Amino acid sequence: MGERAILAEVDDLAQVLGLHAALAASPPAGIDDLVPAARTVLVAFDPARIAPAAVRAWVLSAGTSGPDAAPPGPLVEVPVRYDGPDLDDTAALLGIRPAELIARHAAAPWRVAFTGFAPGFAYLVSDAWPHDVPRLAQPRTRVPAGAVGLAGEFTGAYPRETPGGWRLIGTTDAPLFRPDAPDPVLLTPGARVRVVPQRAHLFAAGADVAGGDSASGGRDATGAPSAPGISSAAHALRVLAPGAFATVQDLGRPGRAALGVARSGALDRGALRVANRLVGNAEDAAGVEIVLGGFRAVAERDTWVAVTGALADLHLEGRAVDAYTPLLLPAGAELSIGVARAGARLLLAVRGGVAAPASLGSRSTDGLAALGPPALRPGDVLRAGEPRRSIPVVDSFPWSVPAATVEVDLCSGPRADWFTPAALRTLRDATWTVSNDADRVGIRLDGPALERLRHDELPSEGMRPGALQVPPHGRPVALLADGPVTGGYPVIAVVTDATLDRLAQARPGDRVRFRGV
Repeated sequence: MGERAILAEVDDLAQVLGLHAALAASPPAGIDDLVPAARTVLVAFDPARIAPAAVRAWVLSAGTSGPDAAPPGPLVEVPVRYDGPDLDDTAALLGIRPAELIARHAAAPWRVAFTGFAPGFAYLVSDAWPHDVPRLAQPRTRVPAGAVGLAGEFTGAYPRETPGGWRLIGTTDAPLFRPDAPDPVLLTPGARVRVVPQRAHLFAAGADVAGGDSASGGRDATGAPSAPGISSAAHALRVLAPGAFATVQDLGRPGRAALGVARSGALDRGALRVANRLVGNAEDAAGVEIVLGGFRAVAERDTWVAVTGALADLHLEGRAVDAYTPLLLPAGAELSIGVARAGARLLLAVRGGVAAPASLGSRSTDGLAALGPPALRPGDVLRAGEPRRSIPVVDSFPWSVPAATVEVDLCSGPRADWFTPAALRTLRDATWTVSNDADRVGIRLDGPALERLRHDELPSEGMRPGALQVPPHGRPVALLADGPVTGGYPVIAVVTDATLDRLAQARPGDRVRFRGV
């Protein structure tokens, strides 16, 4: 799975659980994440700390024998209204009536095999469920929160609105994922799940847990929950206009994919690192990621900033200033970032770093998982932490304008053998166009269809930023930092980590060329 992960495949889910337990018992230094799925365990590693050959040897030596069977998990009753848009079509596909599909689904004793795709999304299996349900030929770009779906041998419910290709048969109001709760995930691995048709309340382990959300603390000017140390941070900038979409981002949440939590963080990590260095921050300090420019803010106090990433006109109090250089904004001065003329995302660093509440170890906004502070709005105040080092004595940093044709390098993917040799040549030789379906989750590319040798369903398996999934319509989708941590479409190739940031600057209509597959 690219140059920073391998996919270990076994025969069935029981062997997955055994292999995962054996690997988790004694991971060597350099192993970053272990992500169990339906037939595989994704092993992510840092090649600077452990060689790929050593990772392979460790996985093979772990074998497939697991620990003794775990005791039954807690029983969770989940209310489901069978009102999904795919209910009738799915029943017809299975050759049964909708009422029979509902009865079988509600009667099956389900258990959580593993979590993934998004925080709170549990893959449920049952020995009493006989069906293997194919995914949609083309996934929906938006599946509503609470939708209950079927895919392969699994059923599951979407904790929030996301893209997805499962067949939707119902809806639940269960609080599947509450990031601010002490136990944010309702359906944890090993839990037993009983479906209650059209039930209004939810019970877990005999106690009603459907009652109110966790206490919501005070909110600062950015709309983010208050947190220790945030209120004492100094006001730095007041947002006048956030542009199309602006969020707080640092370098993300690596190492949490097994919990269903994506890496997230700035899509152009290099641009964020440079911006932070220019104002004397640590490279992982939080900044602001601005999509397509149009951002305006006024300094609440004397504030050093730097802007990197896409090409846009910058003005300080109406006077043109340069990107990739430290800028001192006097108190009351307005910084204006024009509409991006090349590239898609700008990174704004504030000296001291943006002081936003941390969620699961990061200040990054993850739109798919609803983690981190909300997107910026007019009137929000950005607070800055205490600087840790002096501003470097530099006038600028060398940079180049993002190109309209983005060239990225590829490594072979774990399912390259699912495709014809001609498809691999097409992937390399074609010029792909970035579609309008492009965001922090991923980029859908328009171009020729990639022909498959195998057309059977792929059980869900671990994914990585940079993975090129190919849905049945044949056009690749490049997963980005907010993308799902598991998925069910074959990965033909993986963008190298060194060139992944380039996709952050690809905008609808831009062209993408792949090299090296």
